[in-house]
Amino acid sequence: MVDQDLNRTLQQLQDIVGTQYVLTDDTQTRLYRQGRRYGSGQVLAVVIPATLLEQWQVLQVAVAADCIVIMQAANTGLTGGSTPFGDDYDRPVILISTRRLVGVHIINEGKQVVCLPGATLDVLERKLSPLNREPHSVIGSSCIGASVLGGVCNNSGGALVRRGPAYTELALYARVNAAGQLELINHLGIDLGQTPEEILKRLQTGQYQAADIQNNSTCCASDQHYGHDVRQVDEHSPARFNADPKRLFEASGSAGKVCVFAVRLDTFEKIPSQVFYVGSNSIDDLTEIRRYLLTELERLPIAGEYVHRVAYDIGAKYGKDSFLFIEKFGTANVPKAFAFKDKIDGFLERFKIRGLTDHILQAVTAVLPNHLPKRMNQFRDLYEHHLVLRIEDQDVATVAAFLTQYFAQNRTGDAFLCDADEGRKAFLHRFAIAGAAIRYRDTHRHEVEDIVALDIALRRDDRDWMEKLPQSMNDAIIHKLYYGHFLCHVFHQDYIVKKGVDPLAMEHQMWKLLDQRGAQYPAEHNVGHLYVAKPALQQHYQKLDPTNSFNVGIGHTSKRRYWSS
Repeated sequence: MVDQDLNRTLQQLQDIVGTQYVLTDDTQTRLYRQGRRYGSGQVLAVVIPATLLEQWQVLQVAVAADCIVIMQAANTGLTGGSTPFGDDYDRPVILISTRRLVGVHIINEGKQVVCLPGATLDVLERKLSPLNREPHSVIGSSCIGASVLGGVCNNSGGALVRRGPAYTELALYARVNAAGQLELINHLGIDLGQTPEEILKRLQTGQYQAADIQNNSTCCASDQHYGHDVRQVDEHSPARFNADPKRLFEASGSAGKVCVFAVRLDTFEKIPSQVFYVGSNSIDDLTEIRRYLLTELERLPIAGEYVHRVAYDIGAKYGKDSFLFIEKFGTANVPKAFAFKDKIDGFLERFKIRGLTDHILQAVTAVLPNHLPKRMNQFRDLYEHHLVLRIEDQDVATVAAFLTQYFAQNRTGDAFLCDADEGRKAFLHRFAIAGAAIRYRDTHRHEVEDIVALDIALRRDDRDWMEKLPQSMNDAIIHKLYYGHFLCHVFHQDYIVKKGVDPLAMEHQMWKLLDQRGAQYPAEHNVGHLYVAKPALQQHYQKLDPTNSFNVGIGHTSKRRYWSS
């Protein structure tokens, strides 16, 4: 596009959303152009619509101008899947941020919700709380501030064992068809009218009645099979992973290859529960506990999170400020804090000052008292492997009896039932670990090249789940952080690699090792620009976006029109 055409496109966008919501300056767009952990690139503009109709009109302008469109919700992803990547696009890039498009409609007496693009898990959780119900996911390793739609579009799995990946077959979305025409598809199961303008206005304002909602459809609003799948502990395949064709349906798993305006999702009854903390020096202990809980317990556990001692330590030191911030101010304010920090970092980088805010935060938190419960820290000293289990109240006595008997016979570990404060802090610490490797890197740039972050799903029958790397690879790594959703056998593995080591080459080496183990990757954070999209996922993307107009290049696919090489 020539400058005259670019300026005309920018003017059209400004006419729709207002000048202040069309960002073009690098300082203004920095927060949107960079992934939380990975990926960055340039854009023609970041556009922030205030209504669904504005989002539709912005899309119309972008498609007419032959621009690439990247949809972005909260930008909390870990694989760069909602940001530009590199500078080798064949068309200008317009990034549409949905952060102003907040809205949650509670329907069917609270058993379902309709979420607009900017709805966050935190807001949804608080809206459902008075009804004694919960969303698909609650606070998790990457969902602090995360959007509901982002979870659905990226197959996010989360920590809750009974619910599986975020999934729905009921969505309202726009796509560019094979003829290059923009079309709005209403598969929400709600009668909202005929034209895009009528549909989007009525949805935005909630102008529909119970009679407009279809409840006899064969389409479902959550994964109906995961509870069965995760119990099959002798199957020679993972329980869940991004490229699983069973969980790819229109918006679900779309990874930004369409523009989603709303999703309809099931909600879940809030179940009273308690937390067990398990420590052991043998992975066999944790394997036996997992197999017991998944095959012999009448009801599935609610959650089961694994933490290795090294991850425990890094999280305790470099995730401490995140832990304390959430304790004091709640998850709702985390995105604001990230945005404020990013503005300061962006300003300082003009003067080639990097990492100053991270060093200051570390210095402040270092002098604060230890924030983790005494019994947890004692287990840290005693045991290498840690497991945090959330069990439904009516099963607590049964699980307590099993653990007592098991560790009476196996002296390699122990367990205790947490009080409410310990249980809450145990899970919060687990989730603060996810960002700790980033803080470590940013405060040790003189010795750290970067982080290699893997998101893997192991076979359900894999008893030898603790990774063993060749010594040559170990020598290139400063710290290995192992943590994850243990009962699902989904692990997050962060490797802080030494200065001078090629992180991409190391990652490719690790992929080969994972292939030999029958693992699938990514498990729940989607491919972004980090992983290679496997055939089923590529086919899903190409079916949704035949002209390759949305979020091009994800999964190492083509960045060219019509998927040309």
